[in-house]
Amino acid sequence: MPRLGLIIASTLTLASLAALGSEAGVLPLRDVLLSIPLTDHLGGDGTRPLANDDAFSFQTPNSPKQHQRPFSFGNRLFNTNWVEAPGSVKAFDGLGPMFNRVSCSGCHTKDGRGRPPENNQGPMDSMLLRISIPGKSENGGVVPHPAYGDQISERAILHVAPEGRAEISYTEMPGTYGDGEKFSLRKPQYAISDLKYGKLGNGIMISPRVAPAMIGLGLLQSVPEETLLALADPDDRDGDGISGRPNEVWDSAGKKKTLGRFGWKANQPNLRQQNAGASAGDIGIATSLAGGQNCTTAQTDCTNAINGGAPEMSDEFLEKLTIYTMTIAVPAQRNANDPAIKQGEDLFRSMSCASCHMPTLQTKSVERFPELSNQTFHPFTDLLLHDMGEGLADNRPDFEATGREWRTPPLWGLGLIPVVNKHDLLLHDGRARGAAEAILWHGGEAEKSRETFRNAAKPERDALIAFLNSL
Repeated sequence: MPRLGLIIASTLTLASLAALGSEAGVLPLRDVLLSIPLTDHLGGDGTRPLANDDAFSFQTPNSPKQHQRPFSFGNRLFNTNWVEAPGSVKAFDGLGPMFNRVSCSGCHTKDGRGRPPENNQGPMDSMLLRISIPGKSENGGVVPHPAYGDQISERAILHVAPEGRAEISYTEMPGTYGDGEKFSLRKPQYAISDLKYGKLGNGIMISPRVAPAMIGLGLLQSVPEETLLALADPDDRDGDGISGRPNEVWDSAGKKKTLGRFGWKANQPNLRQQNAGASAGDIGIATSLAGGQNCTTAQTDCTNAINGGAPEMSDEFLEKLTIYTMTIAVPAQRNANDPAIKQGEDLFRSMSCASCHMPTLQTKSVERFPELSNQTFHPFTDLLLHDMGEGLADNRPDFEATGREWRTPPLWGLGLIPVVNKHDLLLHDGRARGAAEAILWHGGEAEKSRETFRNAAKPERDALIAFLNSL
């Protein structure tokens, strides 16, 4: 009956398919999505054939006229350097008092991916350290450190001392492929020095995060919740060793728990809240959704500093910034018909990489955003949490995510990171020097896939990497 099941499934919406399930005789949603052929239009109708250093910065070609001016203004906001209050242009003052960068693009350079500091020296320009203490907040999230909050701010305005300085060191870990070829992985160690507001104390939890690329985020937000729930398999009922599950996080505007989608641990429910949280935490710009200054009670100079008003970023600006982040185009796959890349796609599936990095997702009708509606696209993520093993663990829970779990990151745009951002440093902390090292760090639910890759013949390994770099 599989063929009949696929025919039946193709006539149903994702929502009705998820609701019917296997009892109706149709294939599970996961199998239906995996059966959809991959195309080079990774972002569906929102794809642009770009391969230059601006490839992550264009609006989707199918955006309606009413979103073009807000996108342009949102782009300006994304690249604006905020200044200390009072500024000559009040609409753009209120920086800090504590901050990591003065603009969104300071971390997401050219709307792309961040990296650890070069040569392990200097401040973190496109990376930061999350911190917290054990326990859960009243909304179920992390408990900020009483003196340092939930991330280390390496910069501050005049007359306010920055919190401290993050330091990274690496230990090389040698390994061998199945055919005897050697490799080395670098294991990072993190420390915080030059602390200005007292000792961190015992039990501090530290999690490094690099800034991700901004492409296709509106499509990810538009995937129906029922799709994520249908893809989840927290108890591994099918016995394949993969047990993805959604994070359940706090929606500040809705005052309720909902599914998380954004952030390395899927700790944010939507782009508006993600943007507001980053504005407050990374730049020190308050919004109506994330108000107040990013100061703790231990930081009196910070608390007493002049601010830019309440809020410092207007709702109008936040809305335009959100439209911008929702409608950035996805670059097309390159050389999709190359035989080696075709072989790599087959290997990607046969090695079970697609069990977490779902090649295809779909959206339904999206209110106010026709460009995101009814799209079939190829992000290579299931937006779910997976146990990635002890090697990648940060041991810092976040809502329902454990210290070993991470949200599956999308792979679209992977091969353009060296073009746009001039590096190929991958994973949540940039430890992996290229896609092969990223795969070799996989553990936990992905250990079997990692070992299949590690023991594959070199031509097969090269074909898989060529496929990933074509995305």
